[in-house]
Amino acid sequence: MDLQQIVMEIIIQSGEARAYAHEALRKAYDGEFEEAEKLMSQANEAIEKAHNVQTSMLQKEASGEKLEFSILFVHSQDHLMTAISEKNLISEIIELRKMLEPVLHTCVTK
Repeated sequence: MDLQQIVMEIIIQSGEARAYAHEALRKAYDGEFEEAEKLMSQANEAIEKAHNVQTSMLQKEASGEKLEFSILFVHSQDHLMTAISEKNLISEIIELRKMLEPVLHTCVTK
């Protein structure tokens, strides 16, 4: 894979991860926790794919291979870091939503 393909793969997988995580949050707000968990699993898979591509670049450089610098690669790293952060925060929000669901359900049905 050349550098441009690597950059695009990281950006695409990071974007997919964010989309899955945000959809999972919407499902959690609707009380559809099983579906939310499936979507979060898909988000994790996308992050893993992006991370694997990133790791291959890091391993090449660590082994002494000279890699060209690209602002697009830096940009892709920003996408990945943001996706990971958002996914982690959304995961916490979903867990809180699960804990609050009985209380919220009681308030709505009264």
